[in-house]
Amino acid sequence: MFQSFNRSDRRILSFPAVHPCESISPVTLLGSLIALSTSILNYQSKSFPTQKRNARETLRQIGILLIFFEEIQDRRSVLPDSVVLCFSELHLAFQKIQFLLEDCSREGARLWILMKSQFVATQFRVLIRAFATALEVLPLNCIDLTSEVKELVELVAKQARKARFDLDANDECAAKDVIWILNQFEKRIEPDMSVVKRVLDHLEIRSWSECNKEIRFMEELSLECDEREVTLLKSLMGLMSYCRGVMFEEIESSGTDQTEGRCSVEMLSCLNPEDFRCPISLELMTDPVTVSTGQTYDRSSIQKWLRAGNIICPKTGEKLINKELVPNSALRKLIQQFCEDHGVSLAKTETQNSNAARTIAVNSPAAAEATRFLSKFLARRLVSGTGEQKNKAAYEIRLLAKSSVFNRCCLIEAGTVPPLLNLLSSTDAPTQENAIAALLKLSKHSKGKKVIMDSGGLKLILKVLKVGPRLESRQIAAATLFYLASVDKYRSLIGETPEAIPSLVELIKTGTTIGKMHAVVAIFGLLLCRENCPRVLAAGTVPLLVHLLASSVKEDLATESLAALAKLSEHIDGSLAILRASGLPLITKILQSSPSRTGKEYCVSILLSLCINGSIEVTVDLAKDPTLMTSLYSLVTEGTSHGSKKACSLLKIIHKFLETDSSGLRSSQVPQERFLRVR
Repeated sequence: MFQSFNRSDRRILSFPAVHPCESISPVTLLGSLIALSTSILNYQSKSFPTQKRNARETLRQIGILLIFFEEIQDRRSVLPDSVVLCFSELHLAFQKIQFLLEDCSREGARLWILMKSQFVATQFRVLIRAFATALEVLPLNCIDLTSEVKELVELVAKQARKARFDLDANDECAAKDVIWILNQFEKRIEPDMSVVKRVLDHLEIRSWSECNKEIRFMEELSLECDEREVTLLKSLMGLMSYCRGVMFEEIESSGTDQTEGRCSVEMLSCLNPEDFRCPISLELMTDPVTVSTGQTYDRSSIQKWLRAGNIICPKTGEKLINKELVPNSALRKLIQQFCEDHGVSLAKTETQNSNAARTIAVNSPAAAEATRFLSKFLARRLVSGTGEQKNKAAYEIRLLAKSSVFNRCCLIEAGTVPPLLNLLSSTDAPTQENAIAALLKLSKHSKGKKVIMDSGGLKLILKVLKVGPRLESRQIAAATLFYLASVDKYRSLIGETPEAIPSLVELIKTGTTIGKMHAVVAIFGLLLCRENCPRVLAAGTVPLLVHLLASSVKEDLATESLAALAKLSEHIDGSLAILRASGLPLITKILQSSPSRTGKEYCVSILLSLCINGSIEVTVDLAKDPTLMTSLYSLVTEGTSHGSKKACSLLKIIHKFLETDSSGLRSSQVPQERFLRVR
């Protein structure tokens, strides 16, 4: 019944304790108190960068009470109801103390606990007072104990009542230093390094990885906090990012992210921004929440609806069981990523500036200025640093550019792109990989694309794609090409470069699943330029894509392969290549078996193009398969508007053929080479 103490999903500095039930047996309650006290005392071996004195005093008092509980257990004393009631209150307080100690010793939360130190000290005081009250009313005379143990318990009760548990003076000074540093950043003044070091020393943050843990923790916490706390969190993240880049020379671990640069066709080309709009306001949702009917709305819109006295779901008309609004964190992340990758602003009114940089600066001026200082520092390191310093700077940019559009803008304006391009010729494989990964992130920004292309970056990126010493670097280069290809004129320029498409095709043959995916997605991007279709076909891409589909690859890679084939099938030569590669039966099979609605819609698009661009025999084959109709009708009713239209068009072609065939009007002399040019 007490396993919920160690719940890992609780929010920091929250104390969801469970009160023991009234019918619990005294033996069970006592055993649980001993186990809980022992667990709390394990924190004696933990590091408490802040709240040292309060934690030490709390642990000392609970250590004495453990002796008390163990003696009762050893003597097998009978506990009256009044004692059981006091023990229940102690149990509740101990649970909360365990949560508090866990938070104070948690890796990655040191800076946040420091900034909440006044609140934390108050919690220590409240919880110690709670068990002091329980001890004061505890009828010790009703328990069989030695006089020494009784005296210890009475002493603990008095000390707990008198203990101050105030804010530690050193914590208070460190917190003031942090505020001073943030104020310096806001004034666009780079802070004194000695003060920054003093804060890090106080928090016992002595390495790059410890600093990075602080950033990761606050990133996760910011998704759960309200707006008032998010501004502070953003400022603290800016400070820690600055410290990570400037204060530490060595990166203890920079393992390659195997999903680096992953760009999904399903996300980037098929996911309609309309899917992210609130059904009430028709604006992009910035804070999506789900109501009791399962429908999702933007928080501000549904709150206005409810405040107006409405008790039904706006979309379904069902009566709302309650007015609880559950944050839809998964959708929120999806919208944020989509908007970042497309440079879409989430500003909802004309008074809000659509410039992402300015929006973030208003929310956290300190974080904005810290990022600008850090960007300039990294740009200098890329130019004049040692080999190791250049590698670290590239890795820092790789991380920094991943988190926001504003960071990318700062890094581009600081002039990091040209020196990063120079590092692509480095003979050091990790340096080259970090450089191409950093450029990938910067290529997501419109300014980044322009600077890369204007600086002659295409040739260097293609060289990495073709002969990079690491497969990971070649795969990231392919993803970078996809983002560059999102601009019309660059799409054409890349396609005209002789080695571009053949190098992507080679990666489809030799890459990992992620590498194949990057190459397919990049080819899809190039196919948005009609002139690139013959080049893609000439490189032998279609047989490879069909082979991928036949090889039981992962669903997302299959979907992206279908997307590229759908684009190729729009051209007569592309349709013929698919038929020659025996793609028709495979596409038909995937349409009927794929769990992905998007994949099915691509299949319909391909089949429709094959009927239009291929021979009459394609329609004949499709008409012979009665199970195909079920899948098509399903998409008509359940697919997207685009997919439904494609399915309707294909059904019309098949029905028209069947009607003609049943009337005996179909010519048996139609050669396979004849192409239908119906549009």
